[in-house]
Amino acid sequence: MKLDEWLRLIAGLFVLVAVVLGAVVHPAWNYVAAFVAVNLIQSALTGWCPMMALLRTLGVQE
Repeated sequence: MKLDEWLRLIAGLFVLVAVVLGAVVHPAWNYVAAFVAVNLIQSALTGWCPMMALLRTLGVQE
């Protein structure tokens, strides 16, 4: 998989897990989903994403 695909997969998994935990465990888990959303918005506006930098460091190909 390429970098963008990994990024979408990880973001989707984080949101899904946070929403499920927010429904089952405690509503505070929804803040994790909100954090991911804010990070995606920031990434769209600035062109920089911390997760992409981490994935590049780990050797994921673009």
